[in-house]
Amino acid sequence: MIADLPDCTTRDISKALVRLRSQVGAVTLGRVMTLIVVTDEDNADAAVDAAAEASREHPSRILALVRGSGRTASRLDAQVRVGGDAGVSELVVMRSFGELASHAGSVVIPLLLPDSAVVAWWPGEGEKDLAGSSVGMLAGRRITDVSLAPDPRRALRVRADNYSPGDTDMAWSRTTRWRALLATALDQMPFESVQSVTVKGASDSASADLIAAWLGVRLRCPVERIDGPAGVGLMSVRLDRASGPIVLERAADTSQATLTQPGQQPRPFPLPRPTTAQALSEELRHLDKDEVYRRALKHLDLAGAARK
Repeated sequence: MIADLPDCTTRDISKALVRLRSQVGAVTLGRVMTLIVVTDEDNADAAVDAAAEASREHPSRILALVRGSGRTASRLDAQVRVGGDAGVSELVVMRSFGELASHAGSVVIPLLLPDSAVVAWWPGEGEKDLAGSSVGMLAGRRITDVSLAPDPRRALRVRADNYSPGDTDMAWSRTTRWRALLATALDQMPFESVQSVTVKGASDSASADLIAAWLGVRLRCPVERIDGPAGVGLMSVRLDRASGPIVLERAADTSQATLTQPGQQPRPFPLPRPTTAQALSEELRHLDKDEVYRRALKHLDLAGAARK
């Protein structure tokens, strides 16, 4: 069920939520968090769709803040969705104009679910100081997606320079499956030290930079980062050991990867690039501070020292 509320207040929105829940029989007992989405008009539809899809695994109250023009009179337009039109969540899309567009935190405070986690998501690189922004100060977890920035690797450096506990990025969650497969391979005999690492990824892949930095921190060995064609994401990881290399490689333009180890037959694995909704859902599984991500982010120089 959907209700459009032009030129409204947050009180109007709260009343509409109560009314729609009563009409469709929806309850809020299963909502585990408030997810705040901060976006612009160009990315609003895709961001709202991804948040609604992720809410099927993580029931939430979704508050989408769409920044309108700051040169008009202050106004708040809203659309409230409850029931099937909002996934399994309550979804409020708010478009703010004028001076109100600069006070996003004040807009959402009356609509936060009580006694539940608050997560903020910027579908893009986000503001420079996430934790210090009006929305970021409300959230225990702050998610960005530098892959949508004009220069993802530069945007990742900005995230590193301005990191605060609770920050994370979907470029990191896109490496989860890769990290799991590599860790499993290293847990098998022979238990040898890794002498060097080679990571190949797209020239604009922040995920490749992060996994290279993570491997450098964890394995304490030289890391070489090789650039491939732009837009293809993470391509391969090679771990060199005395008995021979472990190689995890994904073929271009496919979702299939092959893991090769000395003395074993190559093994295929499905390794698709996660969609935005899947990457967001992965991040929402972890509401605590991600220390592993912080260490990788702070050691990006390990991924760049031997770049080709």
